[in-house]
Amino acid sequence: MRIEKCYFCSSPVYPGHGIQFVRNDCKIFKFCRSKCHKAFKKKRNPRKVKWTKAFRKSHGKDLAVDNSFEFERRRNIPTKYNRELWTRSLQALKRVEEIKTRRQNQFIINRLKKGKELRKQADIRDVKQSIHLIKSPAAKEKTVQKLVQIIEEPDEEMKDE
Repeated sequence: MRIEKCYFCSSPVYPGHGIQFVRNDCKIFKFCRSKCHKAFKKKRNPRKVKWTKAFRKSHGKDLAVDNSFEFERRRNIPTKYNRELWTRSLQALKRVEEIKTRRQNQFIINRLKKGKELRKQADIRDVKQSIHLIKSPAAKEKTVQKLVQIIEEPDEEMKDE
């Protein structure tokens, strides 16, 4: 059973599912659902459509360069069945999957840390730019006293008249 990758969004296409499009030059495109097929027909770029894996990788949302991804590449070399080789390859696949998930989790943690740092820097920059809007309590008291004096002065003038 071969699980193909969708040409547009890179999600798995299981046997009996999806749509297959064959172009005049005999290039085969497999799509997981009609949403991907329609986007392909509209000549949309997968790197600009936010829900695709290509967008996530190109914008630094997912881990893009890692050696463990080479195990997912398709291999068309037929090998003679060997039970020992088969069990060893299954164990290796499980180990690769563990390594891949651990690296992706670490990547996500690092990305979140970077986001927090960027937000903090942006907040500091905003405060520095608009420091004139923020006044100390002492400055507020002085302005209140000035307002009180301005209000009381016309009253004294009225009494004199």
